[in-house]
Amino acid sequence: MRWSSVVLTMVCAGAALIPLDSSAQTEAGPTDSRAKKTFNEAVEHLHNRETEQAFEGFKKADKQDGGHCVECQNQIIEYGIEHQDWKAAETAANELVSEAQGDRAAALAHYQVGIVMMREGTAKNKDELFARANDEFAKALTAVPRFPGAMYADGLALAHLKQDDAAKARFQDFVKMRGPDDPDRQRALRYIDEPALARARMAPPFAITAIDGQRVSLDNLKGKVVLIDFWATWCPSCREALPHIRKIAQNFKGQPFVVLSVSLDDDEQKWKDFVTKNEMTWIQYRDGGFTGPVSELFAVRAIPQTFTIDADGVLQDQAIGDASIEGKLKKLIAKAQEMQSTKIAAQ
Repeated sequence: MRWSSVVLTMVCAGAALIPLDSSAQTEAGPTDSRAKKTFNEAVEHLHNRETEQAFEGFKKADKQDGGHCVECQNQIIEYGIEHQDWKAAETAANELVSEAQGDRAAALAHYQVGIVMMREGTAKNKDELFARANDEFAKALTAVPRFPGAMYADGLALAHLKQDDAAKARFQDFVKMRGPDDPDRQRALRYIDEPALARARMAPPFAITAIDGQRVSLDNLKGKVVLIDFWATWCPSCREALPHIRKIAQNFKGQPFVVLSVSLDDDEQKWKDFVTKNEMTWIQYRDGGFTGPVSELFAVRAIPQTFTIDADGVLQDQAIGDASIEGKLKKLIAKAQEMQSTKIAAQ
């Protein structure tokens, strides 16, 4: 499982609200002729899902371009984190800082450096890396004070440093900038109530509209164990796994447990017809493919694939294929029931 991609997505909340300025966007790609060719080859590798070859290609293109290829650097950061090549990712992020023109570009560049430090800190469990991340996010917020992504990410960094009061303050600032239905806002509110959760391996927040029109938010399911099943009608292994998923949904019906099936189908009617014909009565949502928003959040690259999330929203297990998970679910559901009983007794 590419936990790096999940964590990167989690801490990137709000980043899209701080784009590079127009001049930086115009010059994002390489200008050197050799670098352009190498860059295009790397993009082709990405299309073929050959990420290692693409990663090497972007590094080569950036070098050929004299370290000025912003788009190369962004790709190096993403895949450097994925492959845990921290040196390459940090070098690329620092190049963004040195090339940044204007407050917005500088804020985003420092934010990117902070993301690398956060991810490396998570992988190595080193406070010094979380401290460096905190410094970078602070620089980003100095350049652009109302940068929600940096606020959220700095809250995570401070929580890992066990500076819970400071972390709460960052999350509170973030909450003020988001609407009530925003899943990132809902997650931040949970971190304000329970800062320790910000140090856990939490599932990324999301909200979807199910096939029946029901609005489902992961954080609104707190207190329940959630099994997310990624599948598609065109996937033979997924169709073979369907009776197993149905059995799980039936066996734990009425308990603090939810099954959410996320389809990668691009044909909406075919998906709806399949769901109806096969009496898939649990929560159904169509993401549209591997590049769908929820699939991207969980870095899904193969199906069928399942993710098990406990009652606190912490990722507990991941499996590719029709793995037997009933035993683990029973334990997680029993814990969820204990939590409910404790909460009722305390009222």
